Amino acid sequence: MSNATDDGGSALSDRIERYLDALREWAAGLYHGLFTHPAYEKIEKEAEDIEDSFMLACFPDAFGIPSPVSYYTAELLPYLDSEFEAWERRMWDRGSMLERKGQQYHF
Repeated sequence: MSNATDDGGSALSDRIERYLDALREWAAGLYHGLFTHPAYEKIEKEAEDIEDSFMLACFPDAFGIPSPVSYYTAELLPYLDSEFEAWERRMWDRGSMLERKGQQYHF
């Protein structure tokens, strides 16, 4: 008889533990969605803008802007090859830097 109550008690404690785990996961998701996610989004956009500015300074001739340092920055191309195509696509799709910053700050 004590085995039946132990099984029932452990089943109840397992159900409570599963409920608390689900509640913790839900609360963590709520916190992330309300507070941290918007901050991450702004930080990611700012980092992307800085990376785009660096790439534009290194490879302006990709957009027809003559640069005397492009001969020297061409040495960086093998290291930045994986990012170059995505950057070029992003730059062609973007209307302007002012449009991007205005969108970021809700202008």
